[in-house]
Amino acid sequence: MKKTVQSVKNSLKFKAQPKAGILSVRVGVKKYPVPVEARILSNGEYIFLSFPACSELFKVDNRQLSAMPADADATEAYAALNPGKRRGRRRGQVNLPPELEQALKNIPQGYKLGYDAEGNVRLVRKRTRRDKK
Repeated sequence: MKKTVQSVKNSLKFKAQPKAGILSVRVGVKKYPVPVEARILSNGEYIFLSFPACSELFKVDNRQLSAMPADADATEAYAALNPGKRRGRRRGQVNLPPELEQALKNIPQGYKLGYDAEGNVRLVRKRTRRDKK
């Protein structure tokens, strides 16, 4: 589905995190931070800037920024700049030594490893949970 620049700007406006002090002005040899909170998303090809009063979508061409016209197709920019939904942490594959893997396989079903009061390892019955109705 084709997205317009205006719809992409409206969609990305609140997906970018606000940051203070990212804008500065150079006057002569001194650089002054502008006290404006801005939202920015960028990758190598597109930049999205949003200030409290306005927002703009830029395309990077030959190290130059050019504002995208309002009627341009911004589907590619949206795909590049739209942050994905955060997922839970990914669990990696754990490599166990063969002797530990064999010992874990020898634990009977319905039991798990536990510790008694003295700290000795022993088999403990697993807790069976019932469905809530």
